[in-house]
Amino acid sequence: MSGVQSNFFLASAIMKINDRVALVTGAGSGIGAAVSLELAKRGARTVVLVDRRDQVYELADSINSEVGRQVAEVKVGDTTNDTFRTQVYEDVMERHGVVSICVPAAGITRDALAVKLDKQTGRAEPYSVKSFREVTEVNLIAPIYWAIEMVAKLAENRWQKGLKQWQPEEEVQGTIMFIGSVSSQGNKGQISYAATKAGLEGAAATLTKEAMYYGVRCGIIHPGFTDTPMLRSLGEEYIAKYVLPYTQLRRLIRPDEIADAICFMISNSAVSGQLWADAGWHPQA
Repeated sequence: MSGVQSNFFLASAIMKINDRVALVTGAGSGIGAAVSLELAKRGARTVVLVDRRDQVYELADSINSEVGRQVAEVKVGDTTNDTFRTQVYEDVMERHGVVSICVPAAGITRDALAVKLDKQTGRAEPYSVKSFREVTEVNLIAPIYWAIEMVAKLAENRWQKGLKQWQPEEEVQGTIMFIGSVSSQGNKGQISYAATKAGLEGAAATLTKEAMYYGVRCGIIHPGFTDTPMLRSLGEEYIAKYVLPYTQLRRLIRPDEIADAICFMISNSAVSGQLWADAGWHPQA
């Protein structure tokens, strides 16, 4: 392989995490915290930790201490708030440059059966519309718009530089990684959660076709049952009865395992679409 061919390959097939500005929502715990740390370890210049809880400040201090430099900084607010999102991007760009890695990991569950029948009264209670809308706002709409905002800023940045359509001899300009779930295949008691995670598949597939015009890739990872506070809230009995027996590894996935897989998808531009990190678990009929 000639030097020219080699350089072309490196530019088009690899997106370096090193010296990039990354943004992670839901960064205060679980997968968001793990991927924030992993991005810092892999040399990101700045990792913006977005979360609604003040405890994220402690995490930022811990990350900075572990990597030995000031890389993690905090933005506390509601990820579903449009004004907050815009202000975060504008402030980060002004002080650190354009964001080129976005992992919108914030998510919630409001689990209940789609229809619950009272066996004494015979009255059927549908799943709460209020809960469905709440889950949709956090798990589907907000992640999509944090991603779109990054693409918009990168597009403006290219225009200011006089650049038009991205060309393969350039390095990849940015990567978006959505957090799906094995529940996107369907899971009892998770009508809203499953719908939002399946919806992210369509968003990722569409956005990657559009955003590649500006050199931005988009993918989605579907974690299985991962040892996070959200999962632990389901209770140990639920985990022991409905999760572990149907998982090939017979244990919960560690958040750092998901973080490693996310960084793999970010840094290897030949990998596209979806990655299933389910430890062999599949929804039961």
